[in-house]
Amino acid sequence: MSLLLEPNTAASQRADVRALIRAALKEDVGDGDVTTVATVPADASAQAVISQKGPGVIYGIDVAEAVFAELDADAVFERLGPEGVWREYGPVLSVQGRARALLTAERTVLNFLAHLSGVATMAARAAAAVAGSKAQILDTRKTTPGLRMLEKAAVRAGGACNHRVGLYDAILIKDNHIAAAGGIAAAVSSARASAPALADALEVEVTSAAEIDAALAAGARRLLLDNMDTDAVRAAVAQVDGRAELEVSGGVTLDGLAALAGTGIDWISMGALTHSAPALDLSMTLRSTP
Repeated sequence: MSLLLEPNTAASQRADVRALIRAALKEDVGDGDVTTVATVPADASAQAVISQKGPGVIYGIDVAEAVFAELDADAVFERLGPEGVWREYGPVLSVQGRARALLTAERTVLNFLAHLSGVATMAARAAAAVAGSKAQILDTRKTTPGLRMLEKAAVRAGGACNHRVGLYDAILIKDNHIAAAGGIAAAVSSARASAPALADALEVEVTSAAEIDAALAAGARRLLLDNMDTDAVRAAVAQVDGRAELEVSGGVTLDGLAALAGTGIDWISMGALTHSAPALDLSMTLRSTP
C-alpha cells in the first residue's frame, strides 16, 4: 500500500521540473559561464560521458538529459547504464553536443543526478535490510524544498515506498493536532466528518499503550508509533493484534531496520531516505569531437 496520490498531471509535472532546472542553471550560470566562454570556441563539439564511480542505484537520467537539452536543444543522448538497478560502477550517460553547453551544464547535471541517485541508493539499502519480512519502507515529508516529487520518485526507484506527498492527500493526526483538538477521539471524529473521502487513510500518532487503546477505540485503522524502541514496538504489535496497520517512525537508522522489521510491524518510515542520503559518486569526462 502506498499513500502517494498524484497531485498534478504529467504535463504540469514536466513543467515543474523544467522550471526547477532553469532556476538551478540561473543560480550556477548567472550572466554567463565566463571560464568556458573564455577558453572554448563557440563552434566546438564534444562528447561527455557521465560515470558512476561507487556502488549504488542510478536515478535521474531524465533530469540530466533535460539540463543538457536546456542549453543545447540538439544534444544527442545515449544511455549507457540502467536506472533503478544496483550496480558497483560504470558509465551512465553519453552526450554529444556543443562543448560550451556540455561544460556549462556539468555541475547542475551532476548535482541533480548525484543527489537523486543517492536517495535511490539509500532506499535500496533500506529495502534490502527488511527483505524477507512483511515490513515496507516509507519516505516522509522531510524533503529538499522544491525537490519533493523528484526525491519521492527516487525512493520508488530504489525499491522503497512513498508516504503522503504533502498535507493535502492523507490525514495524519499528530501530537499537536491531538492537543489542539482536545484528545484523540475528538481529533479522529472531527477529521472523519471534515474529510470523509480520506477516512480510510486516516492515521493517528501514538506514543503509549493508553494512546493506542484510545486510537483503536476511535476507529483509527492505522497507527503511527512515534519514537518507540524495538521492545516497545513489539509490545504495540501484540497489543493491536491485527486491529490496525502499524507504522513506526522517529530516529530510524539503517542499522536498526532489521530489528524493527522483526517485530511484525507493517511500515517503517525513514526521514533519512531523503534528508540524509549521501550523494552517489559521479563524474563527467569530456573529449573534443570533429
